[in-house]
Amino acid sequence: MAVNLEFENKLWEMADKLRGNIQPSDYKDVVLGLIFLKYISDSFEEKYHELVAEGDGFEEDRDAYIAENIFFVPTGARWSFVKKNAKQTTIGQIIDDAMLAIERENKSLKGVLPKNYARPELDKTKLGELIDLFSFNLGNKAARAQDILGRVYEYFLGKFGSSEGEFYTPPTIVKLLVGMIEPYKGRVYDPCCGSGGMFVQSKRFVEEHQGRKDDIHIFGQEFTAATWKLCKMNLAIRGIDGNLGERDADTFGNDLHKSLRADYILANPPFNVSDYTLIQDDARWKYGIPPANNANYAWIEHIISKLSPAGVAGFVLANGSMSTSTKAEAEIRKNIIEAGLVDCIVTMPPNLFYNVTIPVCLWFISKKRDNRKDKILFIDARKMGTMITRKHRELSDEEIAKIYDTYHNWRDGKEEYEDVQGFCKSAAIEDVRGHEFILTPGRYVGIEEAEDDGEPFEEKMTRLTAELVELFVKSHQLEEEIKQQLGAIGYEF
Repeated sequence: MAVNLEFENKLWEMADKLRGNIQPSDYKDVVLGLIFLKYISDSFEEKYHELVAEGDGFEEDRDAYIAENIFFVPTGARWSFVKKNAKQTTIGQIIDDAMLAIERENKSLKGVLPKNYARPELDKTKLGELIDLFSFNLGNKAARAQDILGRVYEYFLGKFGSSEGEFYTPPTIVKLLVGMIEPYKGRVYDPCCGSGGMFVQSKRFVEEHQGRKDDIHIFGQEFTAATWKLCKMNLAIRGIDGNLGERDADTFGNDLHKSLRADYILANPPFNVSDYTLIQDDARWKYGIPPANNANYAWIEHIISKLSPAGVAGFVLANGSMSTSTKAEAEIRKNIIEAGLVDCIVTMPPNLFYNVTIPVCLWFISKKRDNRKDKILFIDARKMGTMITRKHRELSDEEIAKIYDTYHNWRDGKEEYEDVQGFCKSAAIEDVRGHEFILTPGRYVGIEEAEDDGEPFEEKMTRLTAELVELFVKSHQLEEEIKQQLGAIGYEF
C-alpha cells in the first residue's frame, strides 16, 4: 500500500469529523465494520449482475457465490439497501441485522463482525453520514474495488493503530521482515498475528514476484478477541484464506497449531510480558526453561519449535533480548547460538512504533545454514529513517532494500557482500563466544568512520582543548550564579 495517499487521508479526515463523542477504540469497530460491509457487498453485487446476465436464475443461489470464494450477502444486508435507509432513525438496528444475516450465511465469519451499531451513544445521523461517505463509486471491477477498499482498510488500521498499537505493526517493520525472509511458497505462520499485517504483506510480496496468492498457506493465532476479529476481516477483505483457529486463544496455554511446522514465521510478539502461561515441562523449551516473569525467550523458543527443517523466522523483540544476563535467558541464548540457529540480528532506530518508544531489534532464525553455520550477520540500522511526525519515524523503501540486500548477499555468499564499519559485520561464532554470547550489533560492527575534514590532528586537539576550557569556565560561572540565586531565597549549600 502506498502510505499517506491523498484519497485515504481525505477519507480519514472526513470520517474522523463524524466521530463525535465515541472513543477511538469503539469508533474503530464502527468504521472498519462499515468498510468491510461495503467490500463484501461490492464483490457480491458484481457477481450478482453477472449471474443475472447469464439468465439461468442463479443470482440468489448461495452456492454460486461460495464456489468462487465470494461471500453471499442477503437482500437486507446489501450496501444498496443500507444506503437507501441511511437517514432512518433505525439505521443502527438495520446494520446490526445485516451483520447477523451475513454471519448466518457465511460460516467463516461467525462471531467476527461488529454488531453494536444500534447502541444509544452512537449518533444515528452521523452514522448515516458515514454510510454516505463510504458509498463512493469503485468502478465496475471487484478486483479494483478489493484493492481500493483493502488500502482504505489498511490505512484506517494504521491511523487507529497510532492510539492502539498492540494490534498493528508499523509498515516499515513488516516490509523489512518480509523482504528479509522472502516467503515465496509454503506455510506462513504468525503466533501473535494482531490484525494480520504480516499476512497481507506476504501476499503482496508473492504477487510482486509473479507468484500466486495460493502459493502460501496462512496460519495464525491471536490472544485478544477484538483483534482476532479485525484480522479475520482484514484477511477476508484481501481475499486471503487463512487458518486463525476457531477463535482467539493464548499461544502458550492453548497452541491452536500444535502439529504445524512452518516454512516462514513472521511475528511481533508483545514486549517483556511479565505474566504468561508457563508450562514447565513443555516440549517447546528444548534450549532451556524461560523465566516466568518475561516471555521474550518463551516466544523465541516457541518460534524455533514451529520451524520446518528448512524454515526461517523473522521477529521483533525489545533490545534487552540481545544482551540480557538473566541466568535462564543467557543460557537459552547461548544454546541457540551454539546450535547454529541465529542467522542475523538487526538493531532498529527509535520511534518506529506509534505508541511505544522502547528501542527494538529484529531476530532472524534459520534451520538451514550449512554454508554459514559458524557465522552471524550483525546489522546496525539505528541511524536510518526519517521523522515523519514529531513522534514517529519511518524507513524509506531504499533503506529497507539496503538492509535486506545486505542480508541476502551475505546469506547467499555473493561477492557483493562486504563488512561495512558501523553498519554490518559477519562475525564468527568464536567472536560471539568472546563477548559472552551477547548479540548487540554495536559490539561487532564498530563505529562508523568519520569523514576526514583535513584538519591536522595536533591543530584539532589544540582547538578542542581550548573550547573545552572555555566551557569549563562557563560551567563554574553558572554554578556560582545558581548558588547566589538560591541563597537569596534562603537556600544555602
